[in-house]
Amino acid sequence: MNRDEYLAAALQATTDRGEKYGNAADNFERIAVLWTAILGYEVTKAHVAQMMIALKLARLCATPDHADSWVDIAGYAALGGEAMDEAAVDG
Repeated sequence: MNRDEYLAAALQATTDRGEKYGNAADNFERIAVLWTAILGYEVTKAHVAQMMIALKLARLCATPDHADSWVDIAGYAALGGEAMDEAAVDG
């Protein structure tokens, strides 16, 4: 795939997962609340995006040719950017 195809696949993945799991911002908020309770310090939606990217990077260490992980990283980066923009407006 070329970069445009990766970005298109990331857009499609975020759309598909939104239909399956609900709004990404709401899901990231639920994850942040759970991780905050587990870790004992505040975790934001942007942190969730960063940690999911880190998870995908760890997987790529084992299988660097796994295209889906690259697609997911692009999607998480976009969702993390949205979370930061939202925090800037709210904060």
